Amino acid sequence: MLIVTPAQMSAIDKTTIEEVGIPGIVLMENAAIKVVNEIQKDFGPVEEKQFLVVAGKGNNGGDALAVARHLFNMGGKVTVFLCASAGEIKGDAKTNLKILEGMDIHVAEANNEEGYLRLYESLKTTSLVVDGIFGTGFRGEVAGWAKEIIKAINNSGKPVVSIDIPSGVSGETGAVGGVCINARKTVTFGMIKLGLAIYPGRQHAGEMVVADIGFPKKVIESFNIKTRLITGGYVAGKLPKRLPNTNKGDYGKVFLVTGSKGMTGAGCLAAKAALRTGSGLVYLGVPESLAHVYGANVQEAVSVPLREKEQGYPGRDSEAEIDKYLGQADVVAAGPGLSTKGDVPQIVSHIISTCTKPLVLDADALNAISMDISVLEKLKAGAVLTPHPGEMSRLTGLSIKEIELDRINVAREFSAKWNVHLVLKGAATVVAWPDGSIFINSSGNPGMATGGSGDVLAGMIASLIGQGLSVGDAAVAGVYLHGLAGDIGAKIKGQHGLIAGDIVEHIPNAMLEIVRCPK
Repeated sequence: MLIVTPAQMSAIDKTTIEEVGIPGIVLMENAAIKVVNEIQKDFGPVEEKQFLVVAGKGNNGGDALAVARHLFNMGGKVTVFLCASAGEIKGDAKTNLKILEGMDIHVAEANNEEGYLRLYESLKTTSLVVDGIFGTGFRGEVAGWAKEIIKAINNSGKPVVSIDIPSGVSGETGAVGGVCINARKTVTFGMIKLGLAIYPGRQHAGEMVVADIGFPKKVIESFNIKTRLITGGYVAGKLPKRLPNTNKGDYGKVFLVTGSKGMTGAGCLAAKAALRTGSGLVYLGVPESLAHVYGANVQEAVSVPLREKEQGYPGRDSEAEIDKYLGQADVVAAGPGLSTKGDVPQIVSHIISTCTKPLVLDADALNAISMDISVLEKLKAGAVLTPHPGEMSRLTGLSIKEIELDRINVAREFSAKWNVHLVLKGAATVVAWPDGSIFINSSGNPGMATGGSGDVLAGMIASLIGQGLSVGDAAVAGVYLHGLAGDIGAKIKGQHGLIAGDIVEHIPNAMLEIVRCPK
């Protein structure tokens, strides 16, 4: 699914109206019909039900006024309030206001205390609220009577269907302007708005439905939109196929450089994740004094003992052995549980500057890189970096707060600057490609905020690369499958009790679910 900014959506809307010739009032009517259809799906027949429609002064308000008309015509008992004066309503919205007046549907103004109190009383008897106060172009802070109305709607506990976006949420950033509508469902038009795909906006949208209201395909394609929501259907078209006449060598050799004293679990999780994702062979390059731990815990993997400078940590004397497996592997992953002690930063630099196979760099490999980020200029093949916000802070010099406030642009700029594929982990994980493409994840849950979850993801992405996916597609598919495995695990064990091993356990179930998705 494509994701657009409010500016892009406005330009598509304008092109559709001015160049294609579809009048704005037609688009508004189509939008209203789609909203009413969604109301019927969730709440059943309209007849005799009480509806409270709250409209602003813009086109979002015009959509709401058209919704009110359709609900009225279907037998609904409709109460309509404007969060503005009638004189402020312009254009197509004004046309819909005049239609309501012609049908003797009373439209009250709630931009004063008297109007607010009437709306407040109407909330007590309504079955459903239709929110059309602010559209996707909203920015800043909600103020005045609109603020009080939004608070009253939320406090009423009545279900809300928001038109295009919950009022008070920025369509650009997902930021909340002090208060916003908490919707049961949001019906957005044409494409997903960026503010609905990222947090905090996403958590206020409820169920999100993308409704086709008639934007021509050729218009949408002309804008070359590069931001997409990762869905199961998209990932289904990327998964490697298993053919009958094949063997383990056909499904990728993963070489994972991992391990340090007290941190053996990370490599075990990454290796198990790679195997569960479908890798034919997994080799674990680990400090020689710890090799028995990996052999006992990941029986399907091959342990490669690496010489140590200090017990429990790989030393530079191991580089010859590492080089041997860099040559044999289809993909190399480094970082989980590696530490940054002793020779580790030099070993990471050596891998980056000599490896000609795709790389997945996670955890302590990223911390090592942050000591001298120019080492990325020595990359000889495609690479995926998988930082969480703390690691991203060390890589960029930005604060975590700065990163979290602008995740998409931070990821996009870093990816383009260093010519790497970047997975910026977190709620609604962002995958950035060097060409400017952005993918926002739609799977996952808060239960996955647990130690080892990122190690699992690194193993999954490496596995998919080894099985033949491009570096970019592997990052996108790995992120979605990782979140889906966590979602499946949470349904069984709950979010509080979910651990990284549960995510690994449910990777096969996630793969099965994706295989069944329509492409």
